[in-house]
Amino acid sequence: MEKIIKNFKNHNMEIRFIENKAELFDYIDELLKSVKTVGWGDSLTLEELGVFDYIRKFDIEIFDKHLPNLSREEKRTIYLKNFSADLFITGSNAITEDGKIVNIDGNGSRVAPMIYGPKCVLIIVGKNKLVKNEDLAMKRTRQIAAPLDAKRLEKNTPCTKLGRCIDCNHKERICNSFVTIANQFDNNRIKILVIDENLGF
Repeated sequence: MEKIIKNFKNHNMEIRFIENKAELFDYIDELLKSVKTVGWGDSLTLEELGVFDYIRKFDIEIFDKHLPNLSREEKRTIYLKNFSADLFITGSNAITEDGKIVNIDGNGSRVAPMIYGPKCVLIIVGKNKLVKNEDLAMKRTRQIAAPLDAKRLEKNTPCTKLGRCIDCNHKERICNSFVTIANQFDNNRIKILVIDENLGF
């Protein structure tokens, strides 16, 4: 753990290892004391942990893309607001021991604010997302996470039937943006919490 912490620190990112949801919510409580606006990206991990519902209890402005009956244009407006958020919270497909964050995204609304915009980005993952290097991270993301997510979203892509990626050109393909965050200009803008549980895909 010390080596991983050092590797992320060398890339101007902060990573912490925590035991459980109670520690997670204590950490979130401290972050929310200094923010006025919060946005978030899609994340099964955050859903499993109850993060969305937990934050909704606070008296802050939330750019909430999960509100019912939102039109496509209303969702786009929320996606754009995320760039101005004090805090953007999301999960990740994989993080590496040598200090990188690896994701595949469909429309970019999750990875774009991770890269630029929000003052602070909090990435929450389970220990199952930690891999040795970028090659293994991409393999995990493409061959495990993406097919399972496509199935969850009820896509008709080949991976939902095969259980693996074949680099299709299907109109419902969700593997459109391949993004590796290897470093940051702003020290500790990105904060990563690794929970000692298997979470998400």
